Amino acid sequence: MTALVVGPMLRYVDSVSASIWVETAEPCTVAIEADGRTYRSPTFTVHGHHYAIVDLVELSQDIASYTVSCDGEQVWPPAGRPPSRIRLLPDEGVRRLAFGSCRTSVPHDAFHVRTHGDDVLRAYGEHLAQAGEDEWPDLLLLLGDQVYADSPSPDMLAFIRSRRDDTEPQGEIADFEEYAELYRQAWTETEIRWLLSTVPTAMIFDDHDLRDDWNTSQPWREQMAKTPWWQRRVVAGLGAYWVYQHLGNLSPAERAEDPLLAKLMAGDGGAALDAFAEKADAEPGSNRWSYARDLGTARLIMVDTRCARQLTPGDRRMLDAEEWAWLEEEVRKPAERLIIGSSIPFLLPEGVHGVQNWNEALADGKWGPLVRRWSETIRQAIDLEHWAAFRRSFEDLAKLLIALGKPAYILSGDVHYSYLAKADRGQVFQLVCSPIRNPLSRMLRWANVFTQFSVATLVGSLLARLAGVPRPPFRWRITKGPWFQNALATLDLPNTVTWYGSTGEVVAPIETTELR
Repeated sequence: MTALVVGPMLRYVDSVSASIWVETAEPCTVAIEADGRTYRSPTFTVHGHHYAIVDLVELSQDIASYTVSCDGEQVWPPAGRPPSRIRLLPDEGVRRLAFGSCRTSVPHDAFHVRTHGDDVLRAYGEHLAQAGEDEWPDLLLLLGDQVYADSPSPDMLAFIRSRRDDTEPQGEIADFEEYAELYRQAWTETEIRWLLSTVPTAMIFDDHDLRDDWNTSQPWREQMAKTPWWQRRVVAGLGAYWVYQHLGNLSPAERAEDPLLAKLMAGDGGAALDAFAEKADAEPGSNRWSYARDLGTARLIMVDTRCARQLTPGDRRMLDAEEWAWLEEEVRKPAERLIIGSSIPFLLPEGVHGVQNWNEALADGKWGPLVRRWSETIRQAIDLEHWAAFRRSFEDLAKLLIALGKPAYILSGDVHYSYLAKADRGQVFQLVCSPIRNPLSRMLRWANVFTQFSVATLVGSLLARLAGVPRPPFRWRITKGPWFQNALATLDLPNTVTWYGSTGEVVAPIETTELR
């Protein structure tokens, strides 16, 4: 009997179709039986691992339960769990989105609960199993750091040691095989697995999916290019991301036209995936990781803020010219409101924004070559790499959102605390929820409060002015937060956001507010 390794994961869902992704132990034909109909797809193989994504099409109603079979043998659902169901996108559009980022996959024993806190996503899965219909989200957005390739869990480190002893990188993921195990450990706990089987998900990467500070700057890339093991790592990381995360972000029509998927289905396997990933890293314009969806009256735009960067000193951009043109076009399409997924926050505390503006100017040589080198060191050391550190892109997007005349909700993570910020012009809101499970230490929490919400507020603007940085197109302020506990948030359209924390399996609201 062919076993399920990872999944089933309910990924793309609209009003008439749903896509279910699986990894299996052996090549097989995967069949999904739902509402009296059977949908099938053969697996494709990459580096000895076998995957399928099955499209359920021409649906006219929600599916109360579905089963998964491999070569005729049923492998899902497991005993003792509620049925995995499929809720189609309502005709009136999405009612509730859940979102968050930064989740480590450490154990749930007392020691790791003390060091990492409770896993809010795990608790949320347990909560939904008992919750009423009105509490279910229509979509779960995972906004980066779904896995930590540079900081593996004890179980992952044991797996690494079982296959290599002293080869580099020590204590980090090295290749596709280790990425496959990293995702398996992240997504196969009972509560997580069931949650991902029944709530649609849309995902985008951040740095730890590859490595801390990924694509911070051109000097960072040059430094990593000299690191012997990096090329294999980035190829494996982007290839694994394509298989485990990106493929399910696409609609059935988009996947039908995807040339890489066609090659893999034809049996090209790991070589085709590796070639694609190597080119995606070297030539970001060769592939687009960003994507957009209509969610009824709202439009979701998930933005690649890592791979699509232009790192040219003196003309740094969060998005290169091609990616910016795509975003500008997507933003202008008809919708009552925009939901923009950006793994890193667009609106930081104002003082921190000024410090990052200042650092970018100095790293571009504003105060000479010696200060430039020092500033680059600081940029990497304390993660000065948000939209504020790519000032030209920040200003372009700020002006674009102001001119829209409609609400724009920017959903982000990354910073390991949660908050709400609002611009003083237009209807621009920054909603941050981070981490799901990877809290800052108590000392770092106080340091963030002191430097980001006190001292930096006073000095950030002054430093930016001293470096000749122009003032941003609007001002903004933090209206809720910060909260430093592990959290998951929901956005109830049109304008209500709630952050949730958990204790064990109990999920409770931290704060609810309306976006006005």
